[in-house]
Amino acid sequence: MFGVVVVGIGIAGSVRIRDLLKPLQSSPSESLKLKGFVSRRDLGQYNGVKQISLEEALQSTEVDAALICTDNQNHEESVRRFLEAGKHVLVEYPMALCAHTAHELWQLAEQKGKVLHVEHIELLTEEYSQLKKEVDGKKLVEGVLHFTGGPLDEQRSGFPSFSGIARVSWLVHLFGDLTVTSATKEENKGEHYSKVTAHLTTTDNRPLTWIEERAPGLKRNKRVKFTFTSGILDVLPAAPSAPVRPFMQDMNLFARKLLGQVSKEELRAEKKRILHCIDLAEKIKQFCEH
Repeated sequence: MFGVVVVGIGIAGSVRIRDLLKPLQSSPSESLKLKGFVSRRDLGQYNGVKQISLEEALQSTEVDAALICTDNQNHEESVRRFLEAGKHVLVEYPMALCAHTAHELWQLAEQKGKVLHVEHIELLTEEYSQLKKEVDGKKLVEGVLHFTGGPLDEQRSGFPSFSGIARVSWLVHLFGDLTVTSATKEENKGEHYSKVTAHLTTTDNRPLTWIEERAPGLKRNKRVKFTFTSGILDVLPAAPSAPVRPFMQDMNLFARKLLGQVSKEELRAEKKRILHCIDLAEKIKQFCEH
């Protein structure tokens, strides 16, 4: 059994507590035992789970791992402190708000011999699973992924290429390593409007465009237009209900890593993809700022 704490009781933290209290029967998550939660708010308890201080979580010999569910701006500090305290870490994406820090944290995890797991739910949804099936085996000519949603506080969430890194993950997982060729940002702070347009290319020089657009009243939505030599995909495939929720799938994967059930090859490939996406987010930010 691994004793775990949840850090942050927002939407994601609440879901993590729910799943830890009721893990899937005979799943790897049954090896995780919730020891408490950490919050800046004084809650005392939540769903029968006791609140503990950050220092108590860091120092307790009963706590083996931390699930970081705080604002993006706080991920780096939380991950670093728990790794330095000798704890395994699961962190919501993005793991950090700059590429240098992400590489540094991964190096720290390896030095400490601890698991650093970055949330995977963007690749675990049925929506994405169906899209992946549609794309596999087809030869890309060009493509566009356009995301819309409500405004975010960049101070807390980070530059749009970091807060929207799930979309980068989609493109990399679908089409392999990418290169950023240019990127621009349109912004109207008075109207809380922002739009980042990034131009990327695949290893065989096929162009991809990622647009991240946010404003009050914009519905959360993804639109795609992928042109292949065999035809055009411009509607996301219909997705059935998932038998296991993405957050639970993600926690099972984290537990499998703690139990040593994930191969070194899988771990290396995952690390490469995550850090490549962070590097792309950094490059997009640099293009937009300069």
